[in-house]
Amino acid sequence: MTGRIKVLVVDDSAVVRQVLSSVLAHDPDIEVASVSDPIFAMERMKKDWPDALVLDIEMPRMDGLTFLRKLMAVRPTPVVICSTLTEKGAETTMQAMAAGAIGFVTKPTSGLRDFLTEDGGEIVRAVKAAAAGNVRSLRATTDTLARQVPPQSRGAGDAAASKAPARGPLSVTTDRLVAIGTSTGGTQALELVLSALPRVNPGIVVVQHMPEKFTAAFAARLNRVCAAEVAEGRDGERILPGRILIAPGGRHMEVERVGAQYRVKITDAERVNRHRPSVDVLFESTARHAGANALGVILTGMGDDGARGLLKMRTAGARTLGQDERSCVVYGMPGAAQQLGAVERELPLDEMAGAIENYSRSMQ
Repeated sequence: MTGRIKVLVVDDSAVVRQVLSSVLAHDPDIEVASVSDPIFAMERMKKDWPDALVLDIEMPRMDGLTFLRKLMAVRPTPVVICSTLTEKGAETTMQAMAAGAIGFVTKPTSGLRDFLTEDGGEIVRAVKAAAAGNVRSLRATTDTLARQVPPQSRGAGDAAASKAPARGPLSVTTDRLVAIGTSTGGTQALELVLSALPRVNPGIVVVQHMPEKFTAAFAARLNRVCAAEVAEGRDGERILPGRILIAPGGRHMEVERVGAQYRVKITDAERVNRHRPSVDVLFESTARHAGANALGVILTGMGDDGARGLLKMRTAGARTLGQDERSCVVYGMPGAAQQLGAVERELPLDEMAGAIENYSRSMQ
C-alpha cells in the first residue's frame, strides 16, 4: 500500500463518528471519512473504495453483520468492528470475525468520548494492522471454515455425545502441554487449527488478545466446533488432555506446576507489551514450569508479544512452531519470533493442526 490509508467509519452514532474520525485523522498516515449506515457506505464506496473500514454492528436500514457478509462476497476489504463491551456485543463480534473481520475495538455504553480518546492509540494500531493485513489469507481461512459443518447443525444430543467420551482422559494427569499465542487474525486461525484436532491431545492453553466478556463468547463458539472441550481458564484449574483453556479477557494466564500436575494461574498483574492477557506471560511461565515438556505455537498477530517468551521456551528445551508469513493475516508476532530465533519450524496455518497431532503422537 502506498500513500495515506483511506479509512471509512460506518456508525449511526454522530458522536462515535466524530470522535473516531478525530482520533484517526490525528495520525498523519490516515485519511478518514464517515457515513451513518451501510447504505450510504455502499454509495460512497462506488466512487472511492477505502483501504479499511471501521464498522458498527447495530445500525438502522442494514446491520453491520449483513453489510460485512455482502462486502466480503463482493470485494474482501479489511474491516475493524467497533463493538459495545457487552455479552451481546461480544457474541455478535465473534460472528463478525467468523464472517471475515480482521479485528475489533470496543466502546462502552457510557463515557464514550473519554474512552475513545484514551484508547485512541489502540484504535489507530488496530486500523493500521487491518489495512496492512493479508485479506487473501483471511478470506481463505474463512472460506475453509464456512465449508465445515456449521455448529448449529449439530443437535444437542450429538454435541453431548461428542464431549462425553472425554471424561476418561480428563481424569489422567498429563505431563505435556501445548501453549498457543495469537492476536490480529487469531480468532479465525484458532478456530481452523483447534477444530481440526482430534478429541484427545495434550492439554492446550491459549492467549488470544481480547478484552473481558469477549473471551467467554469466543470459548463458547470454539466449544461448539471442537472435538475437545473448550472453556475460559479459571484460577487453579488443571491443564488436562482433551481440554483447551482460553485466557480470560483482561487477565493474564500463567502455567504453574503443582507436584506432577500443571495448572493455570489467573492474575491481574500489570499489562505486558500493552496487553493483558499477554502471550509473553503465558510462554515465559510455560518455559519456567514445563520446560521441554511443552510445545509453543505463535500465530498471526500485530506487534511482538510472545516472541521473547517463545525464545525462552525454546531455550528451555520446548518444541516451537510459528505460522509462516504467507498464511498470516499479520506477520508481526510470528515474524518477531522468527527474527529472534525462537521458532524451530515455520508452517502454513493449514498444517499447524497436523504438527500438533504429531507432537501428541511423539509422546506415546
